[in-house]
Amino acid sequence: MIIYGTALLAFCHLAGLFLGDLLGVAIGVKTNVGGVGIAMLLLIFLRLYLHKRGLLPKETEAGVGFWGAMYIPVVVAMAANQNVVAALKGGPVALLSALGAAAVCACCIAVLSRTGRDSTSFVNAPHLEEI
Repeated sequence: MIIYGTALLAFCHLAGLFLGDLLGVAIGVKTNVGGVGIAMLLLIFLRLYLHKRGLLPKETEAGVGFWGAMYIPVVVAMAANQNVVAALKGGPVALLSALGAAAVCACCIAVLSRTGRDSTSFVNAPHLEEI
């Protein structure tokens, strides 16, 4: 049954590549734009949908969980294929977009850490009041 998790990933990967190619054509570039990211989002949404409906056996969920854990190494391997030096020589757009993305992520983390609720805190843990 774990193989079904891999089959679900393969479907999401092919759909993500197709949608990434369509997105690239829509914005006027001749490359896949965000295909792996779209595939992983599809995998997450399909897993949640199937789990909510009771259509996802534990073994299949284990296969999906394995590939979800492999997300970062896959993205790193794909990024290694990009020609970063040519992008930087082509203009400052790549550098500015990287700095902008890092700044936006830092701001989002700061906002979430200040407004988020710490569920690991022992201060208001209901099970400790019973002891």
